[in-house]
Amino acid sequence: MRKRLFTQLGDAKDGEWRCEELDAIGPALSAGTNVTAALPLKANQHPKPCFEGQQPGHDGFRLEPQVREQMVLKDKKIAEVTFPYLNGDELLSGATPRFIIDFGNHPMDKAAHYAVAFEHLKREVLPKWQANAKAEREKTGKDTGEHQGRVKTWWLLKRPREQMLAAILPLPRYIVCARVTKRPVFEFLSSSIRPDSSLTVFAFADDYSFGILQSGIHWAWFTAKCSTLTARFRYTSDTVFDTFPWPQSPTLTQVKAVAEAAVALRALRREIMAANGWSLRDLYRTLETPGTNRLRGAQATLDSAVRTAYGLKDSEDTLAFLLGLNVMLADKEAKGQSITPPGLPAFVPTGHDFVSPDCIQPPG
Repeated sequence: MRKRLFTQLGDAKDGEWRCEELDAIGPALSAGTNVTAALPLKANQHPKPCFEGQQPGHDGFRLEPQVREQMVLKDKKIAEVTFPYLNGDELLSGATPRFIIDFGNHPMDKAAHYAVAFEHLKREVLPKWQANAKAEREKTGKDTGEHQGRVKTWWLLKRPREQMLAAILPLPRYIVCARVTKRPVFEFLSSSIRPDSSLTVFAFADDYSFGILQSGIHWAWFTAKCSTLTARFRYTSDTVFDTFPWPQSPTLTQVKAVAEAAVALRALRREIMAANGWSLRDLYRTLETPGTNRLRGAQATLDSAVRTAYGLKDSEDTLAFLLGLNVMLADKEAKGQSITPPGLPAFVPTGHDFVSPDCIQPPG
């Protein structure tokens, strides 16, 4: 007996409903290709290139630019432990990066050397964490627990993401997207900017990798494999990135075509945003309005280049192709065979030629 699947078109408030009759309904609750069978690929995880940004644990670690400036005037050493900092909303809205106090793994005595920043955290952060620890102890009757443990190193970020920092700091720039988003917007940040936990981080500096991630092919996989939050999609690295198969045998010409299309797309974005005073969010909202749109055309050019790099024909279903490639690559890895990992292919002779200079820069 055929089953009926009802899916909503548009947002949850005003969207219409569509009814489709199917022989079976998969766990993805979709009429499209069921990608739940996709497997994590070892090449996508070792070395790990996809991360969640830093999680301070308390807003007291974040500083407005003027507050940080005042701190530096009092003690120039503060510049050594305060860094430009950007979150997902600021990325999309075009807001000026704030700053974050990050002592790394300094013990208390070394952190206290930066007295102005240390005293700021002692005043803004420590009382709240002490209150949390007290409440936890009263609730559990134990002297151990997450909050009580945090008081022992209250001057340090809750999740500093040392592995992520080790991956991005040697690079001139790296790729990010808002971890929860409704639109496919990827961008480069200068490696001097620290990413907030509301950003997903990709430790790639090259335009080819950007082109793959910004492509409609990756977006299709993203939206099929991610978790959702209301009408938005959450980029979960273990289900999305770890399973996403990259092109396995692109030619140098194809790699260049993807990189050039990526550079052209970002250049067009900057041109349109500057002319209209728009943010990335403003710009991508225009894609929801019918009509000729230069951004849509640039995206189509990029998508065509990426499909060619995959050997994906226009008539082929994107998700079915990617799922088949994922299964094939997982099988090769299970047999001890190597596959092409994420990022710029190893055969590219001059990787620096694929690293253009554009990226979001820190203030000042």
